[in-house]
Amino acid sequence: MPKTRIHCIAFAALAFSLSAAAIAATPTAQQQQQQATTQGASKAVPGAPVPAGSPQVGPVHFQFAIYYAKPPATDPLAALRGALSKPGAGPRLLTAMPTPAMATEPVVYANWNTTTVLQDYRAPSMELLQRFGRGLSREQAEALQKADRALILDFAHPAQQSTAAMLKALRLTLQVARDTGGLLWDEETREVFTPDEWQKRRIDSWAGNVPDMSQQTIIHAYRSDSLVRAITLGMSKFGLPDVVVSDFSWSSNRPMGHLVNMFAQAMAEGATLARAGQYDLDLRALRHAAARDPMLASLKPNAAAVARLSLVNGKWENGDPRNRLYEIRFDRYAGPDRYAQQTAMLTAAFGADEDSVTRLKHNDELLTASKAANAQLPRLRDVFAKGLQPGEYILVKAPFTTRDGGNEWMWVEVAKWNGDTIEGLLKNEPVDVPNLRGGQMVKVSQAKVFDYMRRHPDGREEGNETTKIIMRMQGGAKK
Repeated sequence: MPKTRIHCIAFAALAFSLSAAAIAATPTAQQQQQQATTQGASKAVPGAPVPAGSPQVGPVHFQFAIYYAKPPATDPLAALRGALSKPGAGPRLLTAMPTPAMATEPVVYANWNTTTVLQDYRAPSMELLQRFGRGLSREQAEALQKADRALILDFAHPAQQSTAAMLKALRLTLQVARDTGGLLWDEETREVFTPDEWQKRRIDSWAGNVPDMSQQTIIHAYRSDSLVRAITLGMSKFGLPDVVVSDFSWSSNRPMGHLVNMFAQAMAEGATLARAGQYDLDLRALRHAAARDPMLASLKPNAAAVARLSLVNGKWENGDPRNRLYEIRFDRYAGPDRYAQQTAMLTAAFGADEDSVTRLKHNDELLTASKAANAQLPRLRDVFAKGLQPGEYILVKAPFTTRDGGNEWMWVEVAKWNGDTIEGLLKNEPVDVPNLRGGQMVKVSQAKVFDYMRRHPDGREEGNETTKIIMRMQGGAKK
């Protein structure tokens, strides 16, 4: 008689989430003004392999600002000149906006705006500050809504001086903010900082002359069509492309976040592409210990710690930084579709827990629990249709026919749900189902679903009751 195999996965709470699992913010007016001048952004052909060699180009141009909700403690321009008067303090002060021709050395242009801030350089809303305000109290965030003064600092320097010039720019901006009592704004990452948070994240996180790129950039992740798209913001401050990855599931956000951050780190540490469109990311070769070691500690024993990346020019979408985009693809790994290839890469690079597979017959207790779970599916379908929150996902356990005519019950993360048809990503590696791979896009019938599991953004779970019964049955069998 054909056997039934059921995959039991312990869905542990995610220890890592993408920085700001939220819809990418709309570009500010200043960013829209700068979009046409960003080097290389409009020349690349989307989908074409990125060129071999160094990904860094120059000159580098970026903008910081200091907001004031009340009159500054001292004149900001005087404070800036005072800070720059110290030996080795930073760039040369210009009297006009820097152009590429001026960026043969580190330079800065200061615009003390006291008239049009509320019209064309307004601080982020309270909603955005909840996600992208670093260290701000509610009182500070509310006061920032009325900020009508800002010292806007445009920095530029040659690409080969990127790290040293950036560190000086970070320190200079912090010094002026402390001297004048302002809050710091990073135009590229769209974040507001208190001086203490700027110090901790943007300055203290360096290891010598090597930045921790996870503290210099941010990742915006959001649902795009049926799956998730993530993109970095802030790489252009180092003359580097921003990194894009598309068509992954929320349940894969931890390894995907590691992948994006570690590739960004490798580029900041001087990585070059030996071949157009290809880069072998060796996680253990990264030099910044604080950026590298927590990620290495999370690897599974079967991890190779190397990711063979395919890199193409990314396609710009609304809200993206106007910068060159390197999109990571996964076609250097085997799989029947790009989703399975993606899973193969993540599993190879970071490792994976082995599925617990149980061979059993359905008893009355299991069937009763399954019937109760199935009764919840119409409600879940409505929830899915209305739109899940960032980081929220639903899995269903469905049958797949084995070689001997039995069923192998596996988890599928829902990507589309139309009527009785559920389409999603297979979250288990099949044991006895031919021509099927973990991560592959599959279709299942709602009527045949055995159980479900819903993960909320805060980590709460509902459903998955049959797994609890199966684990109890396994314990009884062992005894």
